[in-house]
Amino acid sequence: MTSKLPSVLSATEDDIQLLLSAQCHIGTKNCDKQMEPYVWKRRADGIHIINIGKTWEKLVLAARVIAAVENPNDVCVISARPYGHRAVLKFAANTGAQAIAGRFTPGSFTNYITRSFKEPRLIIVTDPRVDHQAIREASYVNIPVIALCDTDAPLKFVDVAIPTNNKTRHGIGLIWWMLAREVLRLRGTIPRTPDGWNVMVDMFFYRDPEEVEKQQQEELNAKLASQQGVEVETQPITEWDVSSAPQAGGINPSLVAQDSTLDWSAEPAPGGPTDWSADTGGAAGGGWAADTNTGGGWD
Repeated sequence: MTSKLPSVLSATEDDIQLLLSAQCHIGTKNCDKQMEPYVWKRRADGIHIINIGKTWEKLVLAARVIAAVENPNDVCVISARPYGHRAVLKFAANTGAQAIAGRFTPGSFTNYITRSFKEPRLIIVTDPRVDHQAIREASYVNIPVIALCDTDAPLKFVDVAIPTNNKTRHGIGLIWWMLAREVLRLRGTIPRTPDGWNVMVDMFFYRDPEEVEKQQQEELNAKLASQQGVEVETQPITEWDVSSAPQAGGINPSLVAQDSTLDWSAEPAPGGPTDWSADTGGAAGGGWAADTNTGGGWD
């Protein structure tokens, strides 16, 4: 593989291994006519293999185009694919670009009345087929387009195509991570050394919300288990005070003491089960409108 790039911009062995491990070289069974120069060969099962050398060359070219934009905020990165949402947000956070993760609002580049109206000098899309609305509007207002293109991607209105596998979460995340790293290197923000950038590539990978929720639940369970273990050690079972508890089948002493305070031997007055006018003195005795003539009934 001969590279046309200067030696300082050439890919290292680690970069090639990363591209291969993320399956950035695996294309699709279909191949667009304009993507044929980037295809190395076709497998027996019909899958096209992308030339990794061409991928790196176009990635460096795209990074040079991005670094040439004076204001980083004039670069707009777009991804309607869920696998690219986190990648474009991390790219924007590290390079100063503005990101559109999710549905692209029609008119964002052409209708100035739209609340999401933008006037970028350059846009980068994850998939030309999915982000076709953004590419079409960019063509109306003369905005250059950089795109991550698979072998079956249409290249209409695309100015710089980075040939790569844009169907898998690892392939998309790795290309965006490498693009951000190369942009920062060309700007002079980070040194061109293997450990010059401390941001891990995992930060650009898509994470399933269910997996995140499951991981958080496992961490919470582990934390609760550790706290319960500490409580059990500080309060062992042998020190529990069970002397005041009633025996099985026995009588609760507290209930017996409570019942002993009640006088169950007193008989009710002749006026009924409960004579509310027990005092013959009538109202003066505190009864319910008691009358001495009626024998203390309810009036």
